[in-house]
Amino acid sequence: MNTTLRDLGIDEVDALVSLYQHLNAGDAPPSPEAVQAVFRHPGLRHFGVFEGAQLIASCNLAVIPNLTRGGRSYGVIENVVTDAAHRGRGHGQAVIRHAIAQAWTMGAYKVVLTTSRKDPAVWAFYERCGFDSGDKRAFVIRRPA
Repeated sequence: MNTTLRDLGIDEVDALVSLYQHLNAGDAPPSPEAVQAVFRHPGLRHFGVFEGAQLIASCNLAVIPNLTRGGRSYGVIENVVTDAAHRGRGHGQAVIRHAIAQAWTMGAYKVVLTTSRKDPAVWAFYERCGFDSGDKRAFVIRRPA
């Protein structure tokens, strides 16, 4: 089947939220206000791979203004997900490589990606996409419940 890769629009949020169940099963859907805020944010883009009309892979890219590195921005890729039935076919790599290319086009000097997955196969996947797991160390703090 034919696949396409493109930016997602607000009218595709239901398909995106449905796909996110493959990332974090059981997540509550966002409020309409949250959807509006996310899709209005000028530095945030969502990319999707479609097989026919079905969204099968996605990630988002935030490009953040910066005052170091000569004022060059940096990118952050998050929410990388491929429908479980479509994994292992290159769709995840394609959407990540697209996001990286968009970050370079937008003037970013680096792109950062973090994962909470502990599976070495997931880490190897990101390394095949060009990320260096030894370059930086990530620290995360979560808001208390």
